[in-house]
Amino acid sequence: MTVRPRPAHTPLPAGCRTLFPQYFPYVDAAPRGAASPPVRRHIPAGQAAKEMVHVSQTPVLALRGVFKRFGAVQVLSGVDLEVHAGEVVALVGDNGAGKSTLVKTIAGVHPIDEGVIEWEGAKVDISRPHDAQNLGVATVYQDLALCDNLDVVANLFLGREIKKGGVLDEVAMEKRAQDLLSTLSIRIPSVRIPVAALSGGQRQVVAIARALVGNPKIVILDEPTAALGVEQTAQVLDLVERLREQNLGVILISHNMADVKAVADKVAVLRLGHNNGIFPVATTSHEEIIAAITGATDNAVTRRKSRSAEASK
Repeated sequence: MTVRPRPAHTPLPAGCRTLFPQYFPYVDAAPRGAASPPVRRHIPAGQAAKEMVHVSQTPVLALRGVFKRFGAVQVLSGVDLEVHAGEVVALVGDNGAGKSTLVKTIAGVHPIDEGVIEWEGAKVDISRPHDAQNLGVATVYQDLALCDNLDVVANLFLGREIKKGGVLDEVAMEKRAQDLLSTLSIRIPSVRIPVAALSGGQRQVVAIARALVGNPKIVILDEPTAALGVEQTAQVLDLVERLREQNLGVILISHNMADVKAVADKVAVLRLGHNNGIFPVATTSHEEIIAAITGATDNAVTRRKSRSAEASK
């Protein structure tokens, strides 16, 4: 039997890659004996940061069976949530699902009625905002709560001013502000410019930077991109990724599924005060998340299937 020699490597015509890019995610294979060229992976924006950040085994914050009611209205019913260091958890749900109430229980605004809150594996009691701040929880609400007449430095250290000899140490605060903004890659014309002169996106990142002055471990962002344009939204999402790279746990409340898919590691869905699923972003479709938010998965057919499954056990 005659063995024909293997033909030399023939590169693909240039037009093939142009017309059918979906079939050629990698570079052309090298001939036998030649050094293999590096494989080029097309990684979506933000995914590289997700792959490189280490997520801790023990959650920094864990909620177990949390209940909260206001009079006769049951707002939260047995809600569970875990947030690890270096992880972005998106908290989503329809209006009235209980997202804001859940965040306020973590922040100490509304003490829980039943359930357990754990911090780094130990049970803790959060009954007032000061308790949450002492643990390391920082919350940025949707209204930002910035003072327009004060400059960036004064807003960052409002209530936490650095003093020297009983007098405000303006030099130390300005240096700390510049270092903090530089670490987060926040671009602002000057730290001495009044907040009223900043754009919406710049005001949002200043509010987030102010939350980091106390060196928190968990940062809660309530609708950070709700009133921003496209470019400003991109800046805030970049900042969220940088928080993850600094090994902080982030809880992101958002109605924008594109923002959620861009930066979150997992999505926790609330519906009518109950957990309605926790989904890993990498393996969950947009439609599955929307179905969990709207309750499309809860119907007569699915309930019959669940009952049949329970009966078979």
